[in-house]
Amino acid sequence: MEKGNNVTVFILLGISKNKNIEILCFTLFLFCYIAICIGNLLVIISITSSQLIEQPMYFFLNYLSLSDLCYTSTVTPKLIIDLLTERKTISYSNCMIQLFTTHFFGGIEILILTGMAYDRYVAICKPLHYTVIMSRQRCNTVILACCTGGFIHSASQFLLTIFLPFCGPNEIDHYFCDVYPLLKLACSNTHIIGFLVIANSGLIALLTFVVLMLSYVFILYNVRVHSAESCSKALSTCGSHITVVVVFFAPALFIYIRPGTTFPEDKVLALFYTIIAPMFNPLIYTLRNTEMKNAMRKVWCRHTVLE
Repeated sequence: MEKGNNVTVFILLGISKNKNIEILCFTLFLFCYIAICIGNLLVIISITSSQLIEQPMYFFLNYLSLSDLCYTSTVTPKLIIDLLTERKTISYSNCMIQLFTTHFFGGIEILILTGMAYDRYVAICKPLHYTVIMSRQRCNTVILACCTGGFIHSASQFLLTIFLPFCGPNEIDHYFCDVYPLLKLACSNTHIIGFLVIANSGLIALLTFVVLMLSYVFILYNVRVHSAESCSKALSTCGSHITVVVVFFAPALFIYIRPGTTFPEDKVLALFYTIIAPMFNPLIYTLRNTEMKNAMRKVWCRHTVLE
């Protein structure tokens, strides 16, 4: 497993050593991944096949579903396969690829959620200027900025890890390759790199979360003078987005905002933003959204009639 002084293969310890729990998790996560694929594809097809794609909120939701699908696919398929195998291994190169893609799509998702919060702020607080401010060109620029930001974030994490020397233990106490579990295996002093990871992942997640919460504070502040019906509509419009933000950010902040240490609970918490959030996003945005439900009904009823 070692070549010279470098580890070429890592062993993933996975979620549990209990075979019965692994079989149960296999069934559960397979169901979750199928639900993620079907749910997000339904949202993407329904939005792109209807007039909703012209509205900024659904334009961003379309890309959020796409990033959800890509993000979870960097981790979940291998997790499902590993749950049925006795020896869970991943090559060094595949580990680095997984690290890069996970943070790339995760970074994009965080930034898209921020863009969606800005869209809701403009829609509720500046309705007369909404169409001008949130033009299609502006929306495309936001998505491009999200992809660029995700790449910069991911490249930073990748560069912090790629040069680490691995010459001893090669067992990663996780179900996928992430920065902190890898820092634990490096045979060099990683304190400085650990603080750089906090500055990158931790502070980005924290600042983004604060910006998101502030946007809702401004929204509530602006609608306070309006009627109860307007307040209710504003809260309903933002409710879905707030739910998604909390489910995604709360566990991510707990893991990345602290110094470079790992806890057994990290694996369970990571499930929230790698599997649970991508699975619930389509449900949260469709079950509480009349326009989305109507669009899905029209699109899929039309396809059924044509067949």
